[in-house]
Parts: sequence; structure tokens; C-alpha cells
Amino acid sequence: MGGSVKKAIYLFSNGELSRKDSNIYFVGEDKKKQFIPVEQVREIYVFGEVSITKKLLEFLGRQGIIIHFYDFHERYVGSFYPKEHLNAGILTLKQAEHYLDNDRRINLARKFVDGLGKNMVKVLEYYINRGLPLEDVKNKILIKAEHIERVNSVERLITLEGNLWEEYYKSFDVIIRNPDFAFVTRSRRPPENRLNALISFGNSLLYSVVLTEIFKTHLDPRIGFLHTTNYRRFALNLDISEIFKPIIVDRLIFQLLNKKILKASHFDEALNGITLNEEGSKIFVKFWEEKLNSTISHPTIGENISYRRLIRIELYKLERHLLGEKEYTPFVGRW
Repeated sequence: MGGSVKKAIYLFSNGELSRKDSNIYFVGEDKKKQFIPVEQVREIYVFGEVSITKKLLEFLGRQGIIIHFYDFHERYVGSFYPKEHLNAGILTLKQAEHYLDNDRRINLARKFVDGLGKNMVKVLEYYINRGLPLEDVKNKILIKAEHIERVNSVERLITLEGNLWEEYYKSFDVIIRNPDFAFVTRSRRPPENRLNALISFGNSLLYSVVLTEIFKTHLDPRIGFLHTTNYRRFALNLDISEIFKPIIVDRLIFQLLNKKILKASHFDEALNGITLNEEGSKIFVKFWEEKLNSTISHPTIGENISYRRLIRIELYKLERHLLGEKEYTPFVGRW
């Protein structure tokens, strides 16, 4: 007999989140009550002003459920990350060894940037095949990507990664063709226009999804390779997210805007920036979940898997690399 299908819970309203028996119990400001059986919950995303009880945190910790928190501008703030239950000492040591050894670290960091560049090209080719004039952008990315293997420091690799994004973002106005969502330039804190608000929101969700998947492996999310392990709480999820931003976040944004599912009315001005309003956020996460649960044919496994499962497989590949079992190669889409 199969178990319940787990799902992500998104809370946009203000209220209180607590435990009641084996349920997660949410009471909103409007006094509406929502009971969610814990066996149905994969992770929780909190966007509203929500009070949480210690009793609930202890309960979620035992169940291995992560809570991700976002601020007023829908930027990722942090996570309640339950005590690691799968961490393996040997793998943590191997992660640290690869981070401290410059050759091994730069080898992995290059792979993440290489995967990013190749997936940018795949997205561009999708639209080139549909008649959009993006060959120049594609060629400039390919030229810059040729330098990846010659870069011998992480700092220079981060600069090269930024250069790839700079070229790639030039394609957005060509793909979207909507003055309400002109790109102009990349802005983050806070986003200065609607398109930047969408990019930041999608990236933040991806960071959280990857973090949730890391929790289900033996990897330590604090030790990254492209992104420096320092006083930030997590780094590895940022590394892995680079590979998937073009083919998950950006493709979804293009879909929502070109099909006019998201409109200018779904955004508000706030504190000198732009943010999705509650209706817009709910629309985005609805299609976000559909995207993560949709399936593709995996080139090596030989079966259809979801994008969420694809992220987990990428983490397993990294585990095998760290243990010296098989050289890691980043996932590259075929569409």
C-alpha cells in the first residue's frame, strides 16, 4: 500500500503555525484554520509574518521537515534545518579535503560553471530553433566558456561566471518581447523592476529546493566549492543551483510571461523596489511545483524522472566524485 504523496506548503498569509496531534496547524489572521497531516509535508515555505512554536519545531525536526523563511521582498532569509540525520563522517571529511585542496576545489568549481554555460546555450538554442535572433548571444557565451578550463583561481572563475550571466541576460528582452517586463539590468536588493523580481524569486526558491534535497543525502550543505565556505550558513546549494537556473527558473519565467499568465498587475512597488504581490506569488509557486514535478527523459538512467529527482541525482553524482568512485560531470539538458 503506497504512502501519501508529500508536497511543499507555502504560507503567504500572516498567522500562527503550531502542532496539533500529528497535524501541522495553521491559523491565519482571518481566523481560518488549516490542518495538514505531517506525512503529507515535504517542506514549508514561509512568506508571511508567521509565529511558530517550539513544540512545532521539535516535531518537524523529528520528521526531517525543513522550513524556509523569506522576507518582505521574498528574498531568502534562512531555514530551520533539522539536526542532520544522514551525514556521514567520511563524506564530510572528503568535502573538506576537496575544499582545502586548491586543485580539487577548482576542478569542481569549473564543472559547475561549465554546466551553467552549457545549459544557458541549450536554452538559447531552444529559442533559436523557433526563429529568435540569439545566435550572437550564444556565440559570445561559447567564446567565454572556452576560458573555463584555463582559469586557475575560484575568484577569477566567479568573475567569469558573472560574465556568462551578463551575456545571457541580453537574450531576455528578445525572448520575452514585453515592455512591462523589460530587463534593463540585473538588480537584486531590492529588485528594481518586475523581471528582476521574478528572477530573484525563482532563484530563491531553487536555492531552497536544492537545500531540501541536500538534507536527504550524506552531503554537508555548508561546504561549497564555487561559492566560498565562510560565515554564510550554506554554500553547496548555491553551487548546484547554478547548473539548474537556466533550465528550471528561466524557462519557467519565459513560459509565464510569454503565455501572459503573469502580468504587471501581479506586482507591487514597495520600499524603493518591486515585488510580486500575494496573487502573483501564488501563481508562480503553482507553476513552480508543476515544473519540479514534471518529468523528462534522463540521458543515462533511461527513464523519465522529475526535475526534483534530477537535482537529487546530481547530488548523488557529487557524492560519488568526492569518494573517488566516479568523476563528476554536470547535468546538461537536451532541449
